[in-house]
Parts: sequence; structure tokens; C-alpha cells
Amino acid sequence: MLRALLFDVDGTLADTERDGHRPAFNAAFREFGLDWTWDVALYGELLAVTGGKERIRHYVARHRPDFTPPADFDALVVELHRAKTRHYTALVETGALPLRPGVKRLLHEARDAGLILAIATTTTPENVTALLRHSLATDAPDWFTLIAAGDIVPAKKPAPDIYLWALDRLGLSAAECLAFEDSRNGLRAALGAGLRTVVTVNDYTRDDDFSGAHAVLTDLGEPDAPCTRLDSAGQDAPAWVDLSRLRDWRAQVGSP
Repeated sequence: MLRALLFDVDGTLADTERDGHRPAFNAAFREFGLDWTWDVALYGELLAVTGGKERIRHYVARHRPDFTPPADFDALVVELHRAKTRHYTALVETGALPLRPGVKRLLHEARDAGLILAIATTTTPENVTALLRHSLATDAPDWFTLIAAGDIVPAKKPAPDIYLWALDRLGLSAAECLAFEDSRNGLRAALGAGLRTVVTVNDYTRDDDFSGAHAVLTDLGEPDAPCTRLDSAGQDAPAWVDLSRLRDWRAQVGSP
């Protein structure tokens, strides 16, 4: 029986990366007097590194040999990331980052049917709640039984730890759940936890290797804006993904 849906956030619930997190990082860099600028292409490369603080460290190590890290570099990274979160949540509060097609519809349908909703992400809890409140509903964080976010596990995606932690707290087996991701790292994390996974791609992840995903789609679709299935089972493309379709997929025999 399908009992729960577990969602990644950035790129999955909303296209937050290019026009949300990226400009927020740049604003934080300017605030601290740094001449660092992450353009669209560079940020796409940096997304291979999971976690904002980890991304900053990778950028300095790989792209800024001219920068001499201060003795308290770790503290600087933490402060930069805190400032970035503040800039990001301010942007979200303007309503500039809407949910992706089909997300709101599916969340309502699953909630009405009594399914458990959960979040499994490496972004900060503040980022998650801000997006949910301003892009879904003011009480939307309460729709989710569990929001597993931030640094609650030391190993971030593609490690499966965040999903394993969530399953343990929910008291559910992977067989009772479906995961939703948008990237190869996210898919690897979900598969590592034994979860059957639906992928909705975005501009940054469209060319990723999604081997092992149960379905790879452009988005979840709407009745007036059908989605497209991109994997080898393209002939099984729904006009939009609803709870009935998810139950059918989950009932199909085979490992995730």
C-alpha cells in the first residue's frame, strides 16, 4: 500500500536554483565585500556539489586560487550561508518562485486521501518553510508530517542518509513510499534508501543520467498542460500525474 510521498525541494517543488538560490548567493557575496559572482552556467556546474556551505568551499578550492582563506574560513562560510538564506527567504516572500506544474494539485490530492507527506532535502529548514508558506499556503508546513532538512545528517545527497533518517522517523518502509527528485544526486540518494523514485527534470538536470528512476518526466503536468515522459517508457506517458497513477506505478513489480 502506498502510504507516503517524500519530496525533495529545490528543483522538485519549485525551480528555485537559477533564479532563487543563485542570486541569493551573489547577494551574500556582495554583502561581505567579495568579488565572487556565480553566473547561470557556473551555478549549473556547482550544483553537482550538494549543500550550500559545501558548494562555497568547492568554489573557492576549484575556481578561486587567488583567494587566501582566512584562519576562520569555516566561520566565514557559515556566515555567508546564513546571509544567503536571509536573501533567499526575502526573495521567496515576494512570490517570485511559484511551485512547478502539478505540485500543488498533487499535494492537495494526496492530503485529501490521507497520505503522509514528508520533505527530504539538504536545503535549510528556513528555506523550506518560506517556500511552502509563500508558494503553497500559509499553513503548508503543517501539511507535512516530517520536514527532514539541513544538516540533520552529516552525509548529504547522493548519500541516502536523509531518506533513511526520514523513513526511520516516519516508521515506514521504503516499500510504502514514493520519492520525488529532480537531479541525479537526489535520485541516487533515494535509490540508496530503497525508494522507488519519480523524477521531474529542470533546465539544469535535463541531461543527467536517471538510470533507476521509475519515471522521468518534464513535470507533474496539469489537465490543461500535459507533461511529457522522457524515459524509455515514454509510451506510458500520463497527461498528468495523479494519485491513481502513482498507486499504479508503486504496485508494479520490481526493485526501485
